[in-house]
Amino acid sequence: MEFYFSSLADFAWMEGHGPYVWACYFVTLAVFIFLALTPSMRLGKLVKQQKALAARSQVAEEVDGHEPR
Repeated sequence: MEFYFSSLADFAWMEGHGPYVWACYFVTLAVFIFLALTPSMRLGKLVKQQKALAARSQVAEEVDGHEPR
């Protein structure tokens, strides 16, 4: 079996196209990671907001003695 590139440096350089190819791989990987992590971060923020809202509602209920508006 014969490899197309004679060394790792030739593989990284890809006859001058390497920087563009590796930049595309890097950007694609960064976008995939962002898309994978964003929903869980938003869910965490939503849960935190809902807990704070429930706590405020509980305090208002205790102070006023009735349901908040």
